[in-house]
Amino acid sequence: MIKTFIDKLLGKGAAGAGRGTRGRFGKRAEVPAAVHGINPELVDRRASDVVRTLKQAGYEAYIVGGAVRDLLLGLKPKDFDVATNATPEQVKSLFRRAFIIGKRFRIVHVVHGRGREHEVIEVSTFRAYMDNAAAEQVGGNEKTSKAQLAGMHHAVDASGRVLRDNVWGPQDEDATRRDFTVNAMYYDPETEVVVDFHKGIEDAKKRVLRMIGDPATRYREDPVRIIRAVRFAAKLSPLGFALEPKTAKPLVECEPLLREVPQSRLFDEMLKLLQTGHALASIAQLKSLGLATGIYPLLDVVVDRSSHPFVQAALADTDRRVGEGKPVAPSFLLACVLWQDVKAGWEQRLGRQQPFPALQDAIDDVFDKRIGDVSGRGKLAADMREIWVMQPRFEKRSGSTPFGMVAHLRFRAGFDFLRLRADVGEVEEALAEWWQEFSLADDARREDMIEQAREEQRARQRKAQPTVRRVPKAAPVATDDAEPPRRASDAGDSMAEPAAEDAAAPKKRRRRRRKPTGSGASEGGAPAGEV
Repeated sequence: MIKTFIDKLLGKGAAGAGRGTRGRFGKRAEVPAAVHGINPELVDRRASDVVRTLKQAGYEAYIVGGAVRDLLLGLKPKDFDVATNATPEQVKSLFRRAFIIGKRFRIVHVVHGRGREHEVIEVSTFRAYMDNAAAEQVGGNEKTSKAQLAGMHHAVDASGRVLRDNVWGPQDEDATRRDFTVNAMYYDPETEVVVDFHKGIEDAKKRVLRMIGDPATRYREDPVRIIRAVRFAAKLSPLGFALEPKTAKPLVECEPLLREVPQSRLFDEMLKLLQTGHALASIAQLKSLGLATGIYPLLDVVVDRSSHPFVQAALADTDRRVGEGKPVAPSFLLACVLWQDVKAGWEQRLGRQQPFPALQDAIDDVFDKRIGDVSGRGKLAADMREIWVMQPRFEKRSGSTPFGMVAHLRFRAGFDFLRLRADVGEVEEALAEWWQEFSLADDARREDMIEQAREEQRARQRKAQPTVRRVPKAAPVATDDAEPPRRASDAGDSMAEPAAEDAAAPKKRRRRRRKPTGSGASEGGAPAGEV
């Protein structure tokens, strides 16, 4: 009681000693539209509606994070997040379709629309900035559902890693606990004012990615920030952004801290690196920053094989699809990366197993060795398996197989995989073109294509069969009555060219024996001696 009163007199925060003056959390600056130049037309209407609803209920609310950064750069953000001083329960009560999600970090998803056209606005509550100095004093104002944290009063562990994020606090602390200055700005779409505590607008103009506070300390608080640093550097490098030297320097030193992060979270962060439209740039950043290995085993494989033509084509295709606003699936990209392992294991087993069981066993081995136990592995593995199993089936273009293939739920993914294989010369270009045409043709044309493919296959089979030559009959043995050969090589010539020449040669006539003289005329009436 007395300690609390003294703390208030000294101007210390409610969380206890160690916070010091408010200056450590940055100085609030409200930047008007005339200075920041954000185009209001780039702001999502549904995000503005969420902010308006919260403000009308008496709460503070802003668009926050990467959306504000992109708006400052003149880009249209892909996602819009909102930050408020309302708790998750208070936010949920204001919207008809709102859901509280998360355990370590509780947020609210406000859903607009239905089906494929729906959009989710993520709403988070301002978080308090907790460090080792204040951890002892934290009782928490939000229960945690993690059993291992039940009854625990620490916000961070001995190494400085944050254990609890559901401790609410003021806006300036929420800004300080974010990672980069360009990601810690708040935009009010109604007043068009940007609230900036850490000179984020200035850094955006300088094209600098700077960590708020001491970088090494911030990496210890949450080692995943190491991966985020790589991702933001890759995403913004085309715009001229680069990591501040002080921010980049501790990355390699702090990389071992990632071993304490759950595998499922690392897996998700790896997918963000590879599926946000900057996969090739992310790999280039990993190599340049000295992080090519050690972050996550499967990511090590991706980086190692990134120069392989097939994997490189898959990474480039993923970046292209994201840039065009098309969906991408982690199963497809990982199937491309691990196809080399599957194919090698399959070929090794073919000598002692039937083709299909050999392929299935090879796939199982790759899953156990490369994927491990991560969240969602069942669905991911099923999709990858179907893509791989389709590949030998594409070789069969007869009967009902082609019709069943194009009706398959995963046909498009399997065909795209085949298309990439054809692009790098692993299969014939004609095969991919055939399936492309077949998938778009009507039933009559499909029947014609199958018949044509069947005829081509028969022609190839006939061509592949060895030519059978008929062995010629031996030449007849000459008798005493027969005319002797004209030259010694005649017999040999008849062996070499028996059929045509024998048929064209004149028939040999046998001589008739002369009758003895003095016998007069023959019975046939011919004079003696006329033969």
